[in-house]
Amino acid sequence: MRAAIATAVDTPLSLTELEVPEPGPGEVLLKMTACGVCFSDLNLVRGHYAFARFPVVPGHEITATIAAVGPDVTWPAVGTPVGAQFLYDSDGHCDYCARGEQILCPHKRITGIVVNGGYAEYAVFKADFVTPLPEGLDPVAAAPLMCAGLTAFNGLRKGGADATSRVAVIGTGGIGALAIQYAKAMGARVAVLGRSRRGEDRAKQLGAELFIATEDSDPAAALKAWDGGANLILNASPSTSAAAATLGGLAPDGTLLLCGYGSEPLNLPTQPMVLNRLRVMASPSGSPHDLRDTLAFSAMHGILPEYNPITLDEAPDALEALGRGGSGIRSVITFD
Repeated sequence: MRAAIATAVDTPLSLTELEVPEPGPGEVLLKMTACGVCFSDLNLVRGHYAFARFPVVPGHEITATIAAVGPDVTWPAVGTPVGAQFLYDSDGHCDYCARGEQILCPHKRITGIVVNGGYAEYAVFKADFVTPLPEGLDPVAAAPLMCAGLTAFNGLRKGGADATSRVAVIGTGGIGALAIQYAKAMGARVAVLGRSRRGEDRAKQLGAELFIATEDSDPAAALKAWDGGANLILNASPSTSAAAATLGGLAPDGTLLLCGYGSEPLNLPTQPMVLNRLRVMASPSGSPHDLRDTLAFSAMHGILPEYNPITLDEAPDALEALGRGGSGIRSVITFD
């Protein structure tokens, strides 16, 4: 089978031939349908994950069909369309796993970083960590839902977004564009922050009522003028400082949520946080039940990302282009 492999930090992906793996006990063999190119894949080759294993096949925004099952696997059946995500597996017995929060397991493994992922024609996954796709959901367009969608939807949910909320989203990339649509579908009012006016039309098409260009105005002041501030600010940009700059735009009892972040530390003024009972939290993707909810909500509301289909041969260039910045539209590797 053909695969793209990350061999070392700061080294372009290599295209190569590998043997098709065989599923063992509790495992399934996936025949890839599509795999999104995620910013986390770029962080892998930039050396941002100290726990990464090289060489490794990147990719965790996966849609596929079950091609074979290992011994004793009775579900899902061969031929089932499924998705696979950032979380590859967990220890299954810690307190977090016992309550269905496998993403918090201290011994979890991450797809495409320590275990081979979706930049290949086939891959082996744990049967309990793949998720059947809802009927009628386009499997190629749905690939980014396995990470960008899950991160956005679960972040909004953990942050308390509902029909009474004012939600501000920083960035209109893969996570941000979906967060806008999810928040709108939840009934929330939505504002979007971007560096320039370039993304305003797209943000409003996705459902934002307000767009704030941070190069033109102070983001905190502009948000505070929005009926007293945002109840939830979701940072979908790869910049910690962009998130910190918005803290003063929270309404009392508000939450600043990091779904995206940079390498710089988070520095926040403590007095306004104490006086206004503000919270800061982060949300790392989600557990299998969270992905089920994300896919069900997406199918119910017809929410799918914009994407650019590419071939596996184009994956190394797509990853490098992501590092240079782009349109925010996900590249998705498609497999015949």
